Amino acid sequence: MQTRTLGRNGLKVSALGLGCMGMSDFYGPRDDAQSLATLHHAIERGVTFFDTADMYGPHTNEILLGKAIAGRRDGLVIATKFGVVRDPVNSQIRGISGKPEYVKAAAEASLKRLNIDTIDLYYQHRVDPTVPIEDTVGAMADLVKAGKVRHLGLSEASAASIERAHRVHPITALQSEYSLWTRDPETNGVMETLRRLGIGFVPYSPLGRGFLTGAIRRPEDFAEDDFRRTNPRFQGENFTRNLELVDKVNEIARERGCTPAQLALAWVLARGNDIVPIPGTRRAALLDDNLGALDVQLTTEELAVIDAILPPGAALGDRYQPASMAALNG
Repeated sequence: MQTRTLGRNGLKVSALGLGCMGMSDFYGPRDDAQSLATLHHAIERGVTFFDTADMYGPHTNEILLGKAIAGRRDGLVIATKFGVVRDPVNSQIRGISGKPEYVKAAAEASLKRLNIDTIDLYYQHRVDPTVPIEDTVGAMADLVKAGKVRHLGLSEASAASIERAHRVHPITALQSEYSLWTRDPETNGVMETLRRLGIGFVPYSPLGRGFLTGAIRRPEDFAEDDFRRTNPRFQGENFTRNLELVDKVNEIARERGCTPAQLALAWVLARGNDIVPIPGTRRAALLDDNLGALDVQLTTEELAVIDAILPPGAALGDRYQPASMAALNG
């Protein structure tokens, strides 16, 4: 398995990680037996980097991952997140908390659910606009001092927040959506800030929530409870236009002799050795397909052609509903 290093602090991980969210939430019915088999298969294939969060489920995804890594913890890098608070009665209602006391309580709860002694990479899931980020990261730093967390991360934070947080305690990684159809970090100052400060980048949804695989041809392909049914990019004319862009990329994949997913992941991997994508899947066969991207080396000419088809801002529609969009780039 190829490896990469996140940040100057030297957190070494497999070059592709595994995002676990969809195993428990947001993408239709769950199948824990299938997901556990896929998690074990990932470990056997050499994947060492696994991503979850307390709000996935909520809570059930951390429990699932904890079961999967029981007796297999050595050499694995477990990342989880705090900060998005879901209502216990109606999980569709959410808030954000970066209060120091909440940070520490959330970490303790995640450690118990994951059944581990230390969280390798602990992210603030969304920046709380009501709490100075210095206070939040200060509490996270206390967890490092206590040996409960090894490295700190942020998710969907602005360049300014990254700067402020990094002054309190070194930030090892930033997690944000990044793919051929979401290239915001290239244009909002985030990528430049990460590289100047020596912070690694962990793109989630590097396959455009599955859209870049070419497997999604119509909105009806989603399960009734799949959140993509209400995602603006999968609506009406946006869906049709975005599908046309994806089809062009799929043509390049066919010419290249790889799958569309492999091409999309190879493009992300080619953006820099400080980048570690975390595509998610519940199926072992798709995991194997994704790992095949590590063998796809795109030429300068191929990268230029792809960039011409999907430059920053090419995809139509916001990537979330308005309330969730407001929590980005905090």
